[in-house]
Amino acid sequence: MIHALANPTRFLKIARPLTPILFWSGLLMTLVGAWGGLTQTPPDYLQKESVRILYIHVPSAWLGMGGWSALAIACFAYLVWRHPLAALAARATAPVGAVFAALCLITGSIWGRPTWGTWWEWDGRLTSMLLLFFIYIAWIALERADRERGGDGRIPALFGIAGTVLLPVIRYSVVWWNTLHQGQSLTLTKSTIDDSMLWPLLLTLPGFSLLFGGIVLMRMRAMLAEQRVEARMRRLAA
Repeated sequence: MIHALANPTRFLKIARPLTPILFWSGLLMTLVGAWGGLTQTPPDYLQKESVRILYIHVPSAWLGMGGWSALAIACFAYLVWRHPLAALAARATAPVGAVFAALCLITGSIWGRPTWGTWWEWDGRLTSMLLLFFIYIAWIALERADRERGGDGRIPALFGIAGTVLLPVIRYSVVWWNTLHQGQSLTLTKSTIDDSMLWPLLLTLPGFSLLFGGIVLMRMRAMLAEQRVEARMRRLAA
């Protein structure tokens, strides 16, 4: 299956109809979830109205980490099978993941001001998430420099895999260190969030994820089109 999708023609045959499905369904779920979180749920008994930012903050944190996981998988596939499409997938994923990591930091800072009384605190969760954002930027710069000098892509791929060591640090930072950041409120098996406040999050989480997938596919299709144009121009110039 992986080898079949590595063929650009087969990939595009699947990606063309899948892109609008992911994008528009994700946008719809995100908008409905945001509407529900902003207008239909009760305020928290401690955090009051400021708790509503969780419907953006939590999916952003999830996709900041999930984006790097996807990038690392693409880097691993490139190193093992040497498929150019895997390198393209990593290149398409990195800026999207960086945007969500930045959105997580921004919304976390806004949420922290009324909750903690400060815009920023150098605790384990915030600091490790900031490091992940910087690693995204470093990978983007490294991959661009490697491409411009005619590299084979192995160095960015190795860096992408090595960066995964930060993910468990982010995940368990609230357990390992004494931190202002609250513990894990939502897992695959349980939730500490009341049902009256939980349902919009169950829409924004998959909604943001589908949007993420749709945007990555858009970027991959645009990159493939650019490569084909460049190849055609080289043939015409020869």
